[in-house]
Order: sequence, then structure tokens, then C-alpha cells
Amino acid sequence: MLYIRNLTYHPPATPTPILKPLNLELAPQQLGLVIGPSGSGKTTLLEILAGLAQPTSGSLFWREQELTPEHLQQLAGLVFQFPERHFCGGTILEELRLGHPELGSQRVYEALEEVGLADLSLQTGPHALSGGQQRRLALAVQLIRQPMLLMLDEPTAGLDWSMRRQLVNLLGKLKADWTLLIVTHDAGDLLPIADCCWTINHGELKAVNPATLQAKAVEPQALV
Repeated sequence: MLYIRNLTYHPPATPTPILKPLNLELAPQQLGLVIGPSGSGKTTLLEILAGLAQPTSGSLFWREQELTPEHLQQLAGLVFQFPERHFCGGTILEELRLGHPELGSQRVYEALEEVGLADLSLQTGPHALSGGQQRRLALAVQLIRQPMLLMLDEPTAGLDWSMRRQLVNLLGKLKADWTLLIVTHDAGDLLPIADCCWTINHGELKAVNPATLQAKAVEPQALV
């Protein structure tokens, strides 16, 4: 269980806090959505949860253990909005083994199978993959680390409808074994698989019912 308690982030150079006191709870094997426009604080929240930024105040817990940035770097896996910019390996195999040279072929295959890429040659270059395949490979890179919390920043951005549908179906399956937290400005495709939702605006977080948001998303527009 992830607990966030009164978390704030206010760098000295900014006149107002990027994140105002926020609270969040996410249970294991659930998928949580944080929905908000650009500049609302979504990515900053993920960076704090990944141990890449230090909060100004507040506490983070996994079950009863309070988490430091060092703990979070081990606990959480973050898939960036444009994961292809972070690929360093010349092949799929090299990408998956970065930092894990001891990994055997079986574990590599299992990670690729989990994200639906098991039919690809391990010698394929990451940058030769389609956008949807690159998102899947980035997921496999994190899953191979066995994180307790898997986080994704705008996972469907820039994908066509078919790739979005495939990725959403994959995320829906992954939550059977993983705890997922996703931030997005457009939650339409993700709402059906969400267990809990929050909106964020100007650094303020508010819990909302996924079913309510989904109902609003399908309401017929009023006739003009």
C-alpha cells in the first residue's frame, strides 16, 4: 500500500508551490490515474515518487515503511512520456540487460512475453520499433527490475487509436500482478481500467470516482 501524506514541493526559485499539500493512497494490484493539464504538477509527482526529486515536506510510506529517495529508486519503476529518448542499448537485449548483465535469456524472454514483444528478435534496435512497441519495451525494462510500484507518464500520448487500445489492454492485464500509477492529461482510454482517480490542477490533488468521469466522457453532447 502506497501512502502519501501532506506532500509539498516548493523550489526556492518558484513563487508558488508546484505541489500543494496532497494526500493519496494506492492499494496493491490497483491502477490509479492522476489526471490534469500540462503544468499541473503530474510529472513532478512521479519524479518525487521515483526518487528523482526531493519533496519540500510531507511523508511517503510503503505499508509501514517510510520511504527516502534512495528507497524510492529501488521501489519504483518510471516509464517516461517519451521512453525512446532514454534508450541506451543498441539492441533489445542490450537495453534489457543494462545494469543487469547477469540476466539469463529466460528472464529476458519472460519480460518481453509479459509486454507482448516475445516474437521480436533480440537483436532488433530499440529505435527501429514502432511507437507502441517502444512503450512496451520501456515497460519491460522496468518490469525486469521487479518494482513494487510501476509508474507511467502519459503512456498513450502520440499513439494512434489501435496502438492506444493495445497498450491499454496490456496495462489492464499488468495490474493483476503490479501496482500502477499513471499520470495523463487525457484519461478517456484509461478510465475503464482505473480503480481510483484523482484530478490535479495547480498542484492541488482531488479524489474523483472513475465511474463518474467515465459517465461524463460518454454523455451525448447537447444539441446546438
